Amino acid sequence: MSADASTRSDGPMEGTPLIAPSTTEHELHEPVVEACRGVFDPEIPVNIFDLGLVYTIDINPENDVRVIMTLTAPGCPVAGEMPGWVADAVSAVPGVRTVDVDLTWEPPWGMEMMSDEARLELGFM
Repeated sequence: MSADASTRSDGPMEGTPLIAPSTTEHELHEPVVEACRGVFDPEIPVNIFDLGLVYTIDINPENDVRVIMTLTAPGCPVAGEMPGWVADAVSAVPGVRTVDVDLTWEPPWGMEMMSDEARLELGFM
């Protein structure tokens, strides 16, 4: 493989995950997940984490948190507000220094991203 193969502009390299991995080993990971579980899409009675809207929780050694998330649809009426709700919830976690919430549409959200709990709550199981 040539050195520039990974920098091509026609999409991710084959084998590159579509969703960046989360920092699950960090001590703040579970409290941040719980904070995300406190945020709900107003149109769906399930929290955004179990809906599968939170793609990545990245926490660096200085306790800066970056959340990469999506919405159920680009035209979601709360698209402008939900990242702020998530930032507010996560910033309330003791020990978190800063919070950055990025909205992405790739990969697009699908019902297969929901947890079993969300599927049960919504009557899909």
